[in-house]
Amino acid sequence: MKTAVSVPDDLFEEAERLARRTKKSRSQLFSEALKEYVARHAPEEVTETMNRVCEEVGDAEDEFVASATRRALERSEW
Repeated sequence: MKTAVSVPDDLFEEAERLARRTKKSRSQLFSEALKEYVARHAPEEVTETMNRVCEEVGDAEDEFVASATRRALERSEW
């Protein structure tokens, strides 16, 4: 979909330089930037992704992590 937006001149120039450096079209650069921005501002998607990662990792206990946690808690004042 084509659309027109206004951006400050300095930002446009930075985007142009980045597009050239990464060998991407301006449209591709702006599309990727907007996609990343929208993703960062969609907290439900972040939660879903974290849940998916936790499911993949599972509940296996890591002895090093358990030991380090235990030591840290023993040194902490409750």
